[in-house]
Amino acid sequence: MEFRTKVPVEEGSPKINHSSGVFLIGSCFVENIGAKLDWFKFRNLQNPTGIIFHPSPIRKFFQRLSNNENFQKSDVFEFNEAWQTLEAHSDMRRQTEEECLEALNSSLEESREFIKNASHIIISLGTAWGYVYEGSQNIAANCHKIPQKKFSKELSSINEIVTDLEVISHSINEFNKEAKIIFTISPVRHLKDGVVENQRSKAHLISAVHQFLESEINATYFPSYEILMDELRDYRFYAEDMLHPNSTALNYIWELFSKTWMNSKSLEMNQQIDKIQKGLSHRSRAEKSPKHKKFLTELTRKIEEIQKKYPEITFS
Repeated sequence: MEFRTKVPVEEGSPKINHSSGVFLIGSCFVENIGAKLDWFKFRNLQNPTGIIFHPSPIRKFFQRLSNNENFQKSDVFEFNEAWQTLEAHSDMRRQTEEECLEALNSSLEESREFIKNASHIIISLGTAWGYVYEGSQNIAANCHKIPQKKFSKELSSINEIVTDLEVISHSINEFNKEAKIIFTISPVRHLKDGVVENQRSKAHLISAVHQFLESEINATYFPSYEILMDELRDYRFYAEDMLHPNSTALNYIWELFSKTWMNSKSLEMNQQIDKIQKGLSHRSRAEKSPKHKKFLTELTRKIEEIQKKYPEITFS
């Protein structure tokens, strides 16, 4: 007897392998998946201007790429002794205006070049609640601890989100018509908005993505949110804050993603890479012992063997 709901996950195509290029953008869930891609040595670029939760600033990011529109002085401002923009995460904060613009535009250029040859684009949507700065019409990617009274809070409608997704898809196609777009809804709970408000937000995102996918053949959906909500469905799969999935949940979601989206050779390679990565992370108390030296020699041999067959895989 099965005592839980199994979420069906569609087989992905085209498959991801170690020569693929995977671009990831969106909520902090992107960084969870991105960390797995890093560990298993897949070529990827994730959140070049930092975490973005709402579809609208993600749309604005891709519009900048397709329009070749760099950040200008009018796009950045000084607050709390640093320079930033409402279009990017606080990771892009810099001490001077020039440094901030340089970091932002370098991230755009890196993204343009990467997406041109990317095989897959993963977009994780976190919330439909947005914050609009006074005098502006755009939803902020990050509020940078500016007083809340300076923002108006609004829930984007399903149609507004669908429009964002259409623009995102069109912008990506300007660079790369072959890249497969994979949408997912972050399972992270945004309870600062409120319990009911969080559910309304996720409902808008899910409805918008599936409405968009009805007419988009080069995009698909991976059910991260449904896996945690319906299949795992227990607080033991959350971190201590009861908001974020814990390592057990993330490993389970990653396992399902791998099985459905990666080719058989890369799945086999992941097992070897995992052993090497754990070996590289190991710190021996007897680093000068013959036994440890033999261990390092064998580890080096395995790395060289992999890199000879797969030069795209590199170990630091």
